[in-house]
Amino acid sequence: MIYLLTLLLTIVLFIRDREKTIAGVKLGIKKLIKNLPVFLNMIILVSISLYFVSDELIVRFLGESSGIIGLLLAILLGSISLMPGFIAFPLAGILLDKGVSYMVIGGFTTTLMMVGVLTYPIEKEFFGVRVTIIRNLISLLIALLVSVLVGIFYGEIII
Repeated sequence: MIYLLTLLLTIVLFIRDREKTIAGVKLGIKKLIKNLPVFLNMIILVSISLYFVSDELIVRFLGESSGIIGLLLAILLGSISLMPGFIAFPLAGILLDKGVSYMVIGGFTTTLMMVGVLTYPIEKEFFGVRVTIIRNLISLLIALLVSVLVGIFYGEIII
């Protein structure tokens, strides 16, 4: 559906202004080619990691019976990992298929996108130590809240 919409909009823009559309498509292709190696490396690393980590191990530490320990482990893993959303969300689908609870996946993906342990050195240079720590702590609290709300919504936590 998204590809069809993109194609349709590109055709409309091409009819409206041929030169700008061609320049935009060329620029997009250049950026894609430039960033493709990084994306492919990320996909390869995630695939290799999932290959070497058994389903049983994932379910034991992150599955529905893992409880609060599984959630905390997922939040820790998400906080120290760094991957773009287009890798994180398919990975979340794979983890769901392997038996990981929605609450744990919510904590993992939220911290993955919001908490930046690996980006701390760069962030502190731009924002300062205090702002970086406060931002990461607030993001961590939001991730915990999101996880709990997802757990309540999907019936994994009964209140």
